[in-house]
This record gives sequence, structure tokens and C-alpha cells, in this order.
Amino acid sequence: MSQSATSDTANAPPLSPPAQGLRVYHLGHSLVGQDMPAMLEQLAQAQGLTGHHHNSQLGWGTPLRAHWEPDVEIGGFEAENDHPRFRPAHEAISSGEYDAVVLTEMVELRDAIRYHDSPRYLALWVEAARAANPDVRLYLYKTWHDLAHDEGWLPRLENDPTELWEAQLLASVWADPALGPLHVIPATGVLAELTRRLQAGETAPGLTRPEDLFRINPDGALDTMHLNDQGNYLIALTHFAVLYQQPAQGMPYALLTAAGEPMAPIAPEAAALLQEVVDAVLAVTPNTGLTPRAAR
Repeated sequence: MSQSATSDTANAPPLSPPAQGLRVYHLGHSLVGQDMPAMLEQLAQAQGLTGHHHNSQLGWGTPLRAHWEPDVEIGGFEAENDHPRFRPAHEAISSGEYDAVVLTEMVELRDAIRYHDSPRYLALWVEAARAANPDVRLYLYKTWHDLAHDEGWLPRLENDPTELWEAQLLASVWADPALGPLHVIPATGVLAELTRRLQAGETAPGLTRPEDLFRINPDGALDTMHLNDQGNYLIALTHFAVLYQQPAQGMPYALLTAAGEPMAPIAPEAAALLQEVVDAVLAVTPNTGLTPRAAR
């Protein structure tokens, strides 16, 4: 298993495990989606963390710049935010009501950095959240690129966390002590480790290749960007294990979607593999906020 190098300037010290459910705000796009935060809330509730509640503002391929600037259009705004958990981003962040704020940037991340000034807008959102609530826990959710990317799925998963997410985005925030700690939710690393295991033959019913995590479009073609229920469950597990510093292994896997419908069934063996991968990755990944004891 590869391990992300810890930057010498990282400002992401260990956090104490939350004693109760968190109020969480998700700011991003369709790789956050509505189902993953709903699954995360159910995982928290299953552990007796009944205070967990979430809100979000999303778009289609939306950069942090578009969420910040009122005159920049957010594609798919009405469709992505037509649900009861929507709350306008500036209103939500400035309220100071959230225990944790999870930010992410659009992909292709290289384009976000080149054309949308990602480091600056990440810093602006972090600054705003910290000003509204000095005790807020801030996270950057590292998402993935296109499954069919011409540079390869696994090479990008292995290289992007340090070369782009950390060196280009996190480094600028970590370098400013006034912005306070910023931690990571390493979905990229989790997907990389799962891919390596699948390629090595460690499979389960319904989970034999990365494509098994992705949606099938109405025309029968594979959606190479957006996850299906099994994929969203994996990312929800990752969020849960980071935010609450609890093991993913043993968590329930028959959950509901955001629409209140049962998610597509996951084989018990597949759920166990997903859970084990999350715990294994978090045990060696720096800057998540997990304490040494929680990370072992």
C-alpha cells in the first residue's frame, strides 16, 4: 500500500474523537451528491450519534470559486439542490452552526487550479468558516478523476493526492497559521487501495473491478465519473471513519438513499472488503485528524 507523504508544513494535527453527532456542511458538486451524505448520517445514527445532521450546496462540476462569487454561474444548481438539506453556502458557513465543514474542488483538478484559482478560493472558504466558528473542524475531501482518463485510473489515484491536492491546494492553507488546521478525507487513497486489491484478485460478489463502483446510465453505458450505491457507500464509510474516528469494519450496509429508498443490495463479502480497505488506508494516511490510537 502506498502512503501519502506528510508535508513538513502540514497543519493537520490529531483531533479528539467527537463525543456526539456532528452538524456537517458539505460544499462541492456531484461527487458529493445527495446519497453519500445521507448514508453518512445513517452510519452515525447507527452508532448512537443521533445528533448528526447535514446540509449542503452542490452543482455540476462546480469549482469553489463559483460557490464563492455571486456572479459566477453554478451549473445544475436547481437540480442538485432540490432537496430538503440544501442551505445556501454563504449563509450556512457564516452562521457558525456547523461542527465540521467538508470542502472539495471540481475535477479535472488541474483545470480548477489553472482556470479557477483553487488555492485562493479554498483559503477564502476556510477563512470564512474559521471566522464564524473558531472551533469548526475543516476537511478537504479528495475526490477522483474520470475512470477512463487516458493517463490511467490507478496512476492518477496514486499521484494526485500529493502532486495536486496537497502541493497545489492544501499547501497554501497549511502555510498560513491564521487559517488554522485543515484535514483531509482521502477518498482518492481509498479508491487506489481498493483498485490494487481488486487487481490482485481480492474480490467479492459484485465487486471484482473498479467499474463495479460506478453508475450505469439509462442507455446502458457506464458513467465513468459518478458512483453507484456501492461506490457511495464506500465514500460514506470513509467520511464516517475520518469524522468520527471509528472503525468502518462492522458498520451496517443496508442503508437508504437520500430519497428514502433502499440502496441497491451489497453482498456481505463486498461490504466487508470495502470496510477493511477504509480502515487499512486510514491507518497509514497522514493529516486526517485521527489520533495514533485511532489510526492503528
